[in-house]
Formats: sequence, structure tokens, C-alpha cells
Amino acid sequence: MAEVKRIDVVFEGSGRATGKMRNDIKVDWPAQGESFDLATDEGPFHGGDGTAPPPLALFTAALTGCLMTQIRAFSKRLKVPVGEVAVKARLHWYCEAEPGAPYVSHPVGFDLDVDLDSPAPMADQERLLEAAKKGCFLEQTLAQGLQVGHRLKDGESWVDA
Repeated sequence: MAEVKRIDVVFEGSGRATGKMRNDIKVDWPAQGESFDLATDEGPFHGGDGTAPPPLALFTAALTGCLMTQIRAFSKRLKVPVGEVAVKARLHWYCEAEPGAPYVSHPVGFDLDVDLDSPAPMADQERLLEAAKKGCFLEQTLAQGLQVGHRLKDGESWVDA
């Protein structure tokens, strides 16, 4: 049996608030030597100017695009022919707020409907989708319920928060 190869995938982001609710974020992918300049903003309902997509729109696009990419990549490896790939995503949260207090958000559920243009039997399409789900970094992160570490800058040092 072949030895399992581990490949670390690391992205780094650096963001600055540049407007009422706008954030400009530079995302680096050091291993590939690539950088991406992205922005988020909220609409007027949340105090922003709507100059960029809200963060949840980018999150929805990232999850949808990640799964679609893995379907394409793994269709070749698994020899499951696929033409067009269409995914309809529905990401649902709710939030609760006591009067005068910040709201607390809660995930309700995420659903991805996948339509593959493929002559392959349904069993092969299901095998492909299972592989794509396992290969999608975002879906795997969500499935594990990963804790996000946070630190606050205190003078010249960082404090776990």
C-alpha cells in the first residue's frame, strides 16, 4: 500500500477596517506565492455602504465553489464523466438579541443541491459527491466544528481572548 502523503494547506489573511463597515482583506497563499485582495461591506441595514459583498455572501460563495472545484478535480481521478456542474446553496442562520445588547448568531443548517450533467450511474455520482465532500476544506471544517482561536493585542503582546 502506498504511503499517505500529507500536504499542509495554509492561507493567511490580513484585514483593515476602511469604512463604516467596509473591510479590506489581503489573503496570501504562501505555498503558491499568490495573493488576493478582497473586501467585505454591509448594506445600509447594518450601517454599511454596500461597496462590497457582505461576509456571509463570500462564505456562501466559498463553500459552494469549494465543493464544485472538488467535484471537477475528483471526477477525473475517479473516472466519473461530468459535463456541467450546478450547485444551489442555502445557508441559514438566525440571531437573537436582548434589547440594547449585541445579537448572538446561530447556524440553523446548510444545504447544497448538486446537479451533475453526467451519463454515469447514480452510484458513481454518489461516490464522486462523497469524495468531493471529503476533499472540500470548508465542508470538512464545518463538519468537525473547529474552534477558532482569538487573541487581542495588549500593548506589545497578544492575549488569548
